[in-house]
Amino acid sequence: MQTSRGADAEFTAFVEGAQPRLSRVAVLLTGNRAVAEDLLQEAFIRTYLSWGRVRPEGAYSYTRKVLVNLNTDRWRRRHLEPVVGDIGDLHVSGSASRAYATVDHRDDIVHELAGLSRRERTIVVLRYYFDLSERQVAEELDISVGTVKSTCSRALARLGTQRVEEGRLS
Repeated sequence: MQTSRGADAEFTAFVEGAQPRLSRVAVLLTGNRAVAEDLLQEAFIRTYLSWGRVRPEGAYSYTRKVLVNLNTDRWRRRHLEPVVGDIGDLHVSGSASRAYATVDHRDDIVHELAGLSRRERTIVVLRYYFDLSERQVAEELDISVGTVKSTCSRALARLGTQRVEEGRLS
């Protein structure tokens, strides 16, 4: 059995490594940096409380799922809350900046995602940012694969419509 000090050090190392990417995910899910920070903090707290049961190789996925579930709970409670996009001065690590190299304006992505419903935004982020299969997204959100497919299709159509309306065909 691992000592409390060893578990705390392991958790701290996990947070330091996972925080930048999970922070970006939270912003993509919420469309608001302040809300994203609060959501991520709560996800880390819940992960810490379960740390004894979380396998190190599954810690990132576990925390991501907690983050998505917290966001889902938030939008279920506040279904009519307006969505405002703001990525502020989001820190991007070296490897992440290479991933964003093809994207001129990250705030455009958040702005476009903010035009989707919360469910659509969550499905698009899980499907394309995390590259999860339709089945994995369905399992993570506890919905059918058909719901994932139809919701994702509508969301992508809406994103395409937004680009046409704003004169950004690309």
